[in-house]
Amino acid sequence: MKKKHRLRFERYAPEDFIKKYQELVRDTVIPYQYDVLWDRAGNTEKSHVVQNFINAGKALRGEDTGDGFYGMVFQDSDAAKWIEAAAYSLAVYRDEELERRVDELVDIIEQAQDKDGYLNTYFTVKDREKRFTNLLEGHELYCSGHMIEAACAYYEATGKRKLLDVMIRNMEHIYDYFVTGKHGGYPGHPEIELALLKMYRCTGNEKARELAAHFIDVRGVDRDFYAREKEARDWTVWGNNPVDLEYMQSDKPVRELENAAGHAVRAVYLYTAMADMASLTDDAQLKAAADRLWESITKRRMYITGGIGSSVHGEAFTVDYDLPNDTAYCETCASLGLMFYAAAMNELECDSKFADAAERAFYNTALAGMQLDGKRFFYVNPLESLPGISGKAPTHRHTVPQRPSWYACACCPPNLARTIMSFGQYAFSENTDTAFIEIYAAGKVRFENGCELDISTGYPYDMDININAVKGGRLALRIPSWSRSFTVTVNGREESVTPENGYVYITINDGDRIGLSLDGLPRWNYPSVRVPSIAGMAALTKGPLVYCFEGADNEGDVVGLAVDTAAAAKIGEETDLGTDTLIADAYRTADNEELYSFDEPAVSAVKAKAIPYYAWCNRGENQMRVWMTRYPHPQK
Repeated sequence: MKKKHRLRFERYAPEDFIKKYQELVRDTVIPYQYDVLWDRAGNTEKSHVVQNFINAGKALRGEDTGDGFYGMVFQDSDAAKWIEAAAYSLAVYRDEELERRVDELVDIIEQAQDKDGYLNTYFTVKDREKRFTNLLEGHELYCSGHMIEAACAYYEATGKRKLLDVMIRNMEHIYDYFVTGKHGGYPGHPEIELALLKMYRCTGNEKARELAAHFIDVRGVDRDFYAREKEARDWTVWGNNPVDLEYMQSDKPVRELENAAGHAVRAVYLYTAMADMASLTDDAQLKAAADRLWESITKRRMYITGGIGSSVHGEAFTVDYDLPNDTAYCETCASLGLMFYAAAMNELECDSKFADAAERAFYNTALAGMQLDGKRFFYVNPLESLPGISGKAPTHRHTVPQRPSWYACACCPPNLARTIMSFGQYAFSENTDTAFIEIYAAGKVRFENGCELDISTGYPYDMDININAVKGGRLALRIPSWSRSFTVTVNGREESVTPENGYVYITINDGDRIGLSLDGLPRWNYPSVRVPSIAGMAALTKGPLVYCFEGADNEGDVVGLAVDTAAAAKIGEETDLGTDTLIADAYRTADNEELYSFDEPAVSAVKAKAIPYYAWCNRGENQMRVWMTRYPHPQK
C-alpha cells in the first residue's frame, strides 16, 4: 500500500462535538493561557514565561534583567505550545487580535535569541557559560523542539516566517554544536527529534533531518555520557540519577529497545520520532523497534482509558501489568504523546489498531485533563478517586480530587490545547489515491488528493455516521476494534465489504451518500487476571468512551456498589453536564459503622449510574471509580 500521511490541520472544519471543544479552546483556553503567560490571570501559579523572554533579551543587550528568571527549567515550552495552539486556531478561525498577540510574542522571542542562534531563557538569564553542559536535566533541546513545532505551525497557518527563521537559526546552531562540532550527548528529555522531522517536512531543510537522525542514532550508544557529564559539573537542577539509564531511554541503542520504560512522556516522544524516521527512511530495524515498543505499551502497560505511566515515582512506566487505579499517574501529556506515537505508527504501517489507541487516549484521558468549562486542568488522571484519601494520604498526594487552575509545571494545559485544535491531524489521513477516516467526527474535510467529504454524526455518543461525498474518490473507513458489527451503505444500498487491517475500502462518486453504522451497545469489560489491582472487576464502555461511576449520581457512594454484569447496561437520560448516562443493575452494601465486624452487612438492589470518564470531577469533590466490584452470580 502507498504510504499515507496525516491531514494538514487547516483542511478539517469541525462541527458538533469537536467544534464545541475547539470553540472552548479558542474562546476560553487560549485567552486564559495567554493571560497566564503574561502573569495577568488571577488565582493561579505565577508563570513569568513572557517576562523570562523579555529578561533574556535584556541580558543579551547588557541591560539589567530586573527580576531575572523564574519558573521551571523548561518554562519556555509553555509559550511554544501556546503559539502552536493559537496557530491551529487561526488556521480554522481567523482572528486578527489573536494573530497580533502571537506576533507580539514572536517579536519578544526573537529578541531573546543570541547572535549565534542559541535560544533558551533559563541559561541566557541565569548563566550563559553553562549552556549544553547539563543535557540530562537542562531541557534546552526539549524547549527548542517545542518552539520548532510552534514555528512550523504558525508559518503553515499564516505564512509568516519570523519565528520559523528564528528556529532555523537555532536548529543550525544545535547542528553546528553536535554534528559539525562532534560534541557528545543527546537530549535528556526527547522531543526535538520529532520536531526536527516536522521542520524537515515543512521546509525541506536537510540539516533538520540529519540532526534528528543524529539524536536518534547516538542515543544509548555512549551509556556513560550522563555520568561523565555530571562529574564534569558542580551544579544540578533536580539531582537526577545519571546512571538510571532505563529511565532516560538510554540503556541501549534505540533499535535494541524491547519494552516501554522510564518517564512516560519522554518515552512516547522518542518513540514517535523513531516511527517518523522509520517511515521516512524505510529503516527496518527502527520500524521493528517501534513495533515492539507499541506492543509493550498497548498489550501490557496501558490503562483502559488510554492512560500510560502508572507510577508517580518518575512519572514512569514500571513493569508489565502494574496498573493500579487509585495511584495511577496517567499524565495528560503522556496520553497526548501516545496519540502522536499512534499517528506516526499509522503512517508507518496502515493498521486501525493505532487509531483505536489514539481515539481511546483522546476521548478519555486527554479530555479528562480539562474541566468542561476549560478553566481547570488535571496533570494526573487516576481511575479511582476517594475524597479523604486522594490528594491527602502520602501515597495518594499526586491524585488530587479536583482540577487545579494552573501548575508551576504547566506542560499539560497548553499541550492539550494544541492537540484539540489540531484534531484533524489524528482523525484523518491520506495517500495519493485514498482518503482515510481514522476517528469519526462531524465536519467538512478537504483531502489533498481531491476527495471532499461532509460528515454528520453525533459521535462519540451516536454510532451512525453519514457522509456526503462532495467530491468522490477512494475512501477507507476504520472499523473500530470495539465494534462487534457494522453496516456500510452507499446511496441507501448495503455494501458487502470485508475489513483489511481494520479498514473497509469503497470507491465513491461525486454526490454519493455513504452511511456507516457501528455497534453502539454498552459493554462490560473484564481485565486480565495478570493485572492484580483489578482482577475480578468490570468496567463499562460504549463506543470509544470509558464510563465511570461518581458519587454525585450514586447517593455519594460508589465504593459500596457491586455491579451485576449478568445484566446489560442501558442508556439513561442526559445529565446536566451534557453527557449521556449508562444505567447498570447493582447491589449496595451497607456500612456496619465499625472498622471490622462479625455481622454480615445488609445488601440492597439498586440502579447505578455511570457517566463518561472525561466528564468526571465537574460537580465538586466526590467518589469516582472506573473499575467496579462484580456482584457474584452463577455462570450461564
